[in-house]
Amino acid sequence: MYDILLQLPLFQGLCEDDLTNILEKVKFHFSKHKAGEKILRAGEVCDKLVFLLKGKVSAERTNSNPLFTCCEYFNAPYLVEPYSLFGMNTEYISSYIAQTDVELLTVDKSYISSELNNYPIFRINYMNIISNHAQILDNKLWQIKEMNDYSCVINFILFHCEKPGGRKLLRIKMEHLALILGHTRSTISKVLNKLQAEGLIVLRRKEIEIPKAELLVESLQTNSAFTAEL
Repeated sequence: MYDILLQLPLFQGLCEDDLTNILEKVKFHFSKHKAGEKILRAGEVCDKLVFLLKGKVSAERTNSNPLFTCCEYFNAPYLVEPYSLFGMNTEYISSYIAQTDVELLTVDKSYISSELNNYPIFRINYMNIISNHAQILDNKLWQIKEMNDYSCVINFILFHCEKPGGRKLLRIKMEHLALILGHTRSTISKVLNKLQAEGLIVLRRKEIEIPKAELLVESLQTNSAFTAEL
């Protein structure tokens, strides 16, 4: 249990005595789920912290219209939506599906308030995670430079991802993407085909797969002065 807890960012830095006290007072629930099983659903009340200990999950979020769905993939260790536990809206914003057999550890919200918040290191770790999340979102809004057709499409994809790396999947019709971005379908089609030719995305019917989002970030930086001649 000590080794398991020390894998998780919220417990890093706690001494052995603190961990012993936590294990005596806090109930940790372990569960296993098969590949393909839906673990959490968007809109469900977030009343616990969920840690992915083993395996891989996907997180799917659909916009309110709905015109598109963004899907990300996360490997263990991973903490599921710690920012949804408190605040005005305490519901999960994404649905989580096991991509492989997974193992989870959960801690009820009541123990967070009554026990774990008594440890300064736990509180600092939690605040750092929430603060980093808020700062990343803020930076996305203020890092926008001149937008051409090429960067507009890439930024749309990256803005809807929690992490700027790893595999992503965007389910959207090309005409809906053009409508959202304010471009013609023809222009968006040419940009997407250019990105596919560069090996950055894979196009399918109503789907855009991004094998490695970090390559999109690199492309955005190296092509910042690029104006698509479409």
